[in-house]
Amino acid sequence: MQEKIIYYVSANEEDKADFKTIGEAIHALPKEEEIPAVIKIGKGTYFEKLELRRANVMFEGMGENPGDTVITYDEYGFFRFPDGSKRGTFRSYTFLVFTHDVTLRNLTIENPSAPSCDKGQAVALYAEGNHIFAENCHILGYQDTLFIGPLPPKEYEPGGFLGPTEFAPRVNGYQSYKNCKIAGDVDFIFGSGTAFFKDCEIVSRLRCDKEGNILKDQGYVTAPSTPQGQPYGFVFQNCTFTGECPRASVYLGRPWRDYGRCVLLNCNLGGHIHPDGFHDWGKTHAHDTLYFGEFESTGEGAGENRAHFVSRIKPEEVSCYQEEKVRESVDGKRSL
Repeated sequence: MQEKIIYYVSANEEDKADFKTIGEAIHALPKEEEIPAVIKIGKGTYFEKLELRRANVMFEGMGENPGDTVITYDEYGFFRFPDGSKRGTFRSYTFLVFTHDVTLRNLTIENPSAPSCDKGQAVALYAEGNHIFAENCHILGYQDTLFIGPLPPKEYEPGGFLGPTEFAPRVNGYQSYKNCKIAGDVDFIFGSGTAFFKDCEIVSRLRCDKEGNILKDQGYVTAPSTPQGQPYGFVFQNCTFTGECPRASVYLGRPWRDYGRCVLLNCNLGGHIHPDGFHDWGKTHAHDTLYFGEFESTGEGAGENRAHFVSRIKPEEVSCYQEEKVRESVDGKRSL
């Protein structure tokens, strides 16, 4: 088998690099997915809309921190084409990863489209596949920053899922986010996949109108659409939830679909978190099907009187939510 391929990307004319853009490096990857590939990206800002459909690739920023290497693009859901149709959520992404065995390291991936009340959904990272790992990354946006695929089986409105995986099989995959900063305002971590977040900072951005006035409806961190029978949706361990929003104005999550699942373990919650913790999105019928739970939250936003449908995880139940268990729930049911 051929040895690992390494490509160097830099927009700096003085650097000796293989490519000036990340897109060129992706396009040059060999089709043989058994050959591992690494794309090393020099410092700078790369205004690119990217797609990766080839497995077994690592992207690594070469700066001292994630902010030194920025991938950015500014498409958004409310944009209207000449025929009057909207771009929609799932065509607004900056970086699409639709494959497996991918690592993102020491990078910033952002969609700067704001304000969300005017621009609508604007995905920074669209991640769908098994074994997608992000380490020491900044994933930044406003509404719908990070999509963790797959999509739910059916959209609420015709055409609501227009995009790259609209007709793809709905296959669950395992994703991991470690030591990452993820920022947004509304439903900014959402989707049907299984994802484990460890030692991350989850930042709720202040939501304003076009004139800069602070909106009463601030936001929701997560919007899981976990399918019925899938044991895990989103699990956060040792994460810090911060924000610049008014006190008690942000919910930890709401169910995009009726069986949505989200669990927090030993997380520190800022004062911007609402005392109810989670919101039901008006879906009172889903109180018995969703699962929102916490174990030993700390900080100003750690309340004792959560909404009645929020579970207090017992000490003897915590082992069920450890990283190896969550990953095993996916890998034990499939072979790559």
